[in-house]
Amino acid sequence: MLESESRQALLLLADGTLFRGKAAGAVGTTTGEICFNTGMTGYQEIFTDPSYFGQLMVTTNAHIGNYGIKATETESATIKIAGLICKNFSEPYSRTQADESIQKYFEAQGLVAISDVDTRAIVRHIRSKGAMNAIVSSEITDVEELRRRLAAVPNMDGLELASAVSTPEPYFVGNPDARFRVAVYDYGVKRNILQCFAERDCYLQVFPAKTPLGQVKDWKPNGYFLSNGPGDPAPMDYAVQTAKSILAEDLPLFGICLGHQILALAMDIPTHKMHHGHRGINHPVKNLITGRSEITSQNHGFGVSKDAIAAAADRVEVTHVNLNDDTIEGMRVKGKRAFSVQYHPEASPGPHDARYLFDDFIRFMQI
Repeated sequence: MLESESRQALLLLADGTLFRGKAAGAVGTTTGEICFNTGMTGYQEIFTDPSYFGQLMVTTNAHIGNYGIKATETESATIKIAGLICKNFSEPYSRTQADESIQKYFEAQGLVAISDVDTRAIVRHIRSKGAMNAIVSSEITDVEELRRRLAAVPNMDGLELASAVSTPEPYFVGNPDARFRVAVYDYGVKRNILQCFAERDCYLQVFPAKTPLGQVKDWKPNGYFLSNGPGDPAPMDYAVQTAKSILAEDLPLFGICLGHQILALAMDIPTHKMHHGHRGINHPVKNLITGRSEITSQNHGFGVSKDAIAAAADRVEVTHVNLNDDTIEGMRVKGKRAFSVQYHPEASPGPHDARYLFDDFIRFMQI
């Protein structure tokens, strides 16, 4: 019997709500902002998405681990979530192509998880009360001790995390003889975003988050990309200044998720902490330019101010809106070759409705 199988685990939320379940993964204690993802597949891509750094993930799908773990289905080199909260943690798996079980995967990377909790009740609580910090432990049974540790966890609002997950050194992706060169500012970029560029005859150099623009320009890229990533965009003055400099030189610029928020800040449009965010692979978005709607993959807890972007209509055009809550999902800068979306057009494992946005960026680089 694995050590975690005989253990109880506790989940304590910042508002005092307590859930009791079973230990899964590595035995230990972990903290972070609790959030939930509604996707019915793609759990491994969720685990390794750098945008989830510092967050405890509640999966709404009832079974997690049932198709195992495959080494090639990752968005980064390691697990990035702070911990997992799920209903059924399935160590046996059915897929013959899988490399290992979720239990072995978590143990190897030291990820703490809790299972056999009422995830429906947890999600309803978050939707009602909003995102908040939480603690999961399979080693501490003293609730007061958990409460003391939880009180020391910093809030996500105001927390700069992108530099913590960015690459420490530049690296290349794709064919050196490709037609286009794209400079990627890595704030927590997902591997499949890079792949989507490479498939479109792009050679990429991925730069650390705080790389000066002058150093990036020495490589003579045809376009610049601001990646997704974790944390609050507001403290990222270094990234906002980079975006402003790219705009001032009218260089082709594309941003996704956190990159979308940075572009907004560069246009003096503020961002804000959302009540509980958007995380899943079934969010409906309307393209206001074409009139068509698309199902999108999303992962963000911050958004662009709707009122402020409306007041900046002389400088910025809203291109996409969320059909669930009318939040801003895309924009372009008027008179510039610059645009961004809040959601994930690369969408691994899917849906693929929005991959045309990579083609739009290719056309910008051809101008």
